Amino acid sequence: MIDLVFDLKGSFVPEGYAFTLWNEVMRILPWLDAEELAGILPLRGSASAEGKLLAKRSKLVLRLPVKLAAKAVQLSGQELRIGSAVLRVGAVMERPLQAYTTLHSHQVESGDEEEIFLAGVAARLHELDISGKWICGKRHTVMGAEQSLNGYSLVLHDLKAEGSLQIQRLGLGGNRRFGCGIFVPYKDISGLD
Repeated sequence: MIDLVFDLKGSFVPEGYAFTLWNEVMRILPWLDAEELAGILPLRGSASAEGKLLAKRSKLVLRLPVKLAAKAVQLSGQELRIGSAVLRVGAVMERPLQAYTTLHSHQVESGDEEEIFLAGVAARLHELDISGKWICGKRHTVMGAEQSLNGYSLVLHDLKAEGSLQIQRLGLGGNRRFGCGIFVPYKDISGLD
């Protein structure tokens, strides 16, 4: 897996943008829909009445298998319509995954109560032979026009290098396409008891 990081021009996206963003990317890269582990990382920005205001240096980041990276660069130069917002996709660079002791996912999809969710996280990490600790954030819902996703933010810490790379490659839970279960580097919080 690798991250393709595209420059992005646009001022905002509406709430629940993740569903429409995926559909717009599929319009240009329809073959990506068959890749279960491929996904789009959440866009960075701040909440506003319009939705999410994008920072001037916001990026569109696709995580996908390395073998597909060359095909995905055709997203550069395209225009994506997300509700009333227009995003222009610019130059791209490849960013290989690197091992970090602490990783964060904005949302790991789950319809369960926190205790059941965390038991599932523990079971999946054990199944993958990944040792480490975790901190669960608040439950939240992403609402789109026709669908919604529930889940929790999650920080994994005290990870070993191979476990860190493996969880970045595989993620946790479903719906990577909408930004769920994708892990990125986070400030180091190792050594917490």
